[in-house]
Amino acid sequence: MSFTTYYTASSLDGFIADAKHSLEWLLSRKNDSSGPMGYDGFIAEIGAIVMGANTYQWLLDHDPEAWPYEVPAWVVTHREFETRPGRDIRFTSAPIPDIHRQMADAAGDRKLWVVGGGGLAAAFAEHGLLDEIIVSFAPVTLGSGAPIFPARQELRPVEVALNGELTCARYEVVK
Repeated sequence: MSFTTYYTASSLDGFIADAKHSLEWLLSRKNDSSGPMGYDGFIAEIGAIVMGANTYQWLLDHDPEAWPYEVPAWVVTHREFETRPGRDIRFTSAPIPDIHRQMADAAGDRKLWVVGGGGLAAAFAEHGLLDEIIVSFAPVTLGSGAPIFPARQELRPVEVALNGELTCARYEVVK
């Protein structure tokens, strides 16, 4: 069974995007991608990723020519998206356990990353397929938006660190 992580950022009041689906509140924050719980060390261990349609659409809307991932990606959706040559993107509406199995096969001995959103991460947890949550909390409140994890889940704190303006925390999912 592959190790699966939900690695994300959140406002202090628990939102991963504001009510207008903007991440400006996060993109303006200073942090070190090679620092504690930074992106560089994290992504080096990842063999496959999964995201929801809204996350994928956000990537398209903000830089349609760029694709930031070199590993196979699953997009969980019922929408129709145009395929992109040269990118290993798989659009699916399969059950979560089937997607997880496909990702694990593709990743080999590397980890799986639930990119977002929170509802997708909660669905993985509901099936017992989420092992940890790593959150970088930004010093801002949004008041509303997309919740970080819209389900009850018991977690065990494992690690806390500061990285620039972000307070980063790693939690083990209690199963």
